[in-house]
Amino acid sequence: MSRYIATRAIRGANALVREAELMLKRALAEKGGAQKVAFPNTAYYLPLIYGMTGVAVEKLEDLVPVIEHAKRLLHPVPSEKMWTPYLGETLDSGMATLLAAETIEAIRFVYGLQPERMPGFTLAGGTAYPELDSPNNGRVGHLNGPIDDIQLRSWGIQLVDGRMPGFAAIVGAAKSNEVAVKIVRELQKRNILCFLSGNVNGRSIIHQLIEEGVELGYDTYTVPFGTDTISAIYALGFATRSALTFGGLKAGQAREILLYNRERVFAFVLALGEVDDLKYAAAAGAINFGFPVIADTVIPEILPTGVTKYEHVVSMPFNEIEGADDLERAERLVQKCIEVRGVKVKVAEVPVPVPYGSAFEGEVVRKNDMRVEFGGKHSRCFEYLYMAPNDEVVDGKVEVIGPTFDHIEPQGHMDMGIIVKVAGRQMQEDFEPVLERQIHYFINGASGIQHIGQRDIAWIRISNNAAEKGFKLEHFGKILHARYHSDFGAIVDKVQVTIITEPELLQQWLAKARAAYDYRNRRLADLTDEKVEEFYSCTLCQSFAPNHVCVISPERLGLCGAYNWLDCKASYNINPTGPNQPIKLGKVIDPVKGYWTGTNEYAKIGSHGVVQEVSMYSIMENPMTACGCFECIVMLIPEANGVMVVSREDPSMTPAGMTFSTLAGIAGGGLQTPGVMGVGKYFLLSPKFISADGGFKRVVWMSSILKEMMAEELKKVAEREGDPDLIDKIADERHVTTVDELLVWLEEHQHPVLSMEPMF
Repeated sequence: MSRYIATRAIRGANALVREAELMLKRALAEKGGAQKVAFPNTAYYLPLIYGMTGVAVEKLEDLVPVIEHAKRLLHPVPSEKMWTPYLGETLDSGMATLLAAETIEAIRFVYGLQPERMPGFTLAGGTAYPELDSPNNGRVGHLNGPIDDIQLRSWGIQLVDGRMPGFAAIVGAAKSNEVAVKIVRELQKRNILCFLSGNVNGRSIIHQLIEEGVELGYDTYTVPFGTDTISAIYALGFATRSALTFGGLKAGQAREILLYNRERVFAFVLALGEVDDLKYAAAAGAINFGFPVIADTVIPEILPTGVTKYEHVVSMPFNEIEGADDLERAERLVQKCIEVRGVKVKVAEVPVPVPYGSAFEGEVVRKNDMRVEFGGKHSRCFEYLYMAPNDEVVDGKVEVIGPTFDHIEPQGHMDMGIIVKVAGRQMQEDFEPVLERQIHYFINGASGIQHIGQRDIAWIRISNNAAEKGFKLEHFGKILHARYHSDFGAIVDKVQVTIITEPELLQQWLAKARAAYDYRNRRLADLTDEKVEEFYSCTLCQSFAPNHVCVISPERLGLCGAYNWLDCKASYNINPTGPNQPIKLGKVIDPVKGYWTGTNEYAKIGSHGVVQEVSMYSIMENPMTACGCFECIVMLIPEANGVMVVSREDPSMTPAGMTFSTLAGIAGGGLQTPGVMGVGKYFLLSPKFISADGGFKRVVWMSSILKEMMAEELKKVAEREGDPDLIDKIADERHVTTVDELLVWLEEHQHPVLSMEPMF
């Protein structure tokens, strides 16, 4: 163990803990011990403190024992004359640093200093940064502060299915703006989440990226936390919540949380520029989690000791990296980070003139930045995939029929159809809608391209920047050809794409596509649980929630909303040893509650003995478990004899006295809790939705965003239930936030639950 690193880390830890103690004393004197303390939109209080110590910090006075605990973890600076194995002392000091850092950030929230605002900084040319407002929206010019629980769970499915292989905590500033952009683009290309913080002599990688016009925020996997080193605590708070949310761990299980992160969360710290005492101390904190530190400067290295999977600290001086220029050196630096942490990255080689990767899936192309759009308010855009005989498909052929957008005025629009014809020995008609849905993700992976919707309501925008780099209509076809072969090569042998803008031909194909959509809708609607002999398992989330089991049937899609029965069937055909395995139903035990011998046997095996039985159709008896990726939470409201449905996009207070974030701690982590269940939102439309407990008529409260988002579908459900006005009788957060208000609402609107039998 390096005495140099130990000395600087321990020194930095002592200094930060002293600073935190002084800040806390001042805050207690000025604000009082009863002053509320919280990070916004999380059920985990101050998450790292909560996870490591079990202390639920709600008031300033709650931080006093935290600082005392941090002080007990400190050690004296090593002697210059005596060498000892300093690893333990260094790791202790690193943890003390993290506790102190989160304490300081929490106190800053009390004083309104977090999330950080940057109006005082200036661009390289002397122009002031735009005034920052509406913090936490994750867009350019805003520093995020802590990630909220809703966003954590929205990334959850990408973390567990491997699309997002891990995250990088980048601290400091790169050699140049160009190098900063290259590092982030290389990580984005590999779909690695980037957390940005820190500075070198007042200069941060956040400044560098903003100056180069790089879009920052949740949507682009590049999240700016703050321009000082301690804002990196938000990344480690995110890691702590991953263990609590997906791993089913409890607050205070520090060792288990750290081991969970070492084994399951593939993250690393990239330190850019000079490393001072505080950065050494923060790095020591990260090593506790099993996250290695890679520096682009000359610092001592720490070889493996078992705390991390591989090296602990790696020095890769930027100017000494072999490469023709700085951009190539930046690329090799990123490759070294991935190698050190052992991040499993799968990158499809897509021949387009813009950066490509899932990190760009949420990128927004605003009208002022738009070269052209297809679909939306002013034009029609549709996409249609169908299978054809092998000899009718020319693999790799991309044809554009009709005019391109060269003649369209900037910010103009035009009609377009994307026709994908596939062939394969293992291809089946049932797979057509599954593959067609992937068009959204595949096209969205191109930087500067925005794709929204599907089928005949697709909406695509091409940015000015993408057009200037040479992106053309045929590149849509090249993306689809490359990605279908990469992701679905086991069932797709040939892919041919036709882009149609010629008006008459476009209308002909639109009619064909709509006929196919209608046929598929009717076929899926006719597929019921009683008509199949097997359901499917989904263990994708077990990488994060080891004991969670998900059983997917024709009438109950996965709780993440991303996988239905046909998707799982396709997945099994694509990868017979993969996460979706058929579950033979066997003997029916209880058709009303949804028990079969096969599903119960799978529950025991899949949960490693934790779950003994699973009811497919009840929330009150052995409900299905959840990891944390659910789209909605369904929860019993005993006083109302019904259930509420809370969307993960809804941050408001519910009649249960808890927000979605708080409820998620009850519903997630592989726990089987009667009366609480995580679900995919389209399960609400199924006739099997809590059918053993009374079905959809039991819904007494629902997030308004669900009512608006699924208005037409919910209207049909109400008609099916024999009460066309049922949706209007269901309360939401605009009218009701307490149980008392809910009971009054139900009486006033004569909700059918008033005459139903007790649920328990």
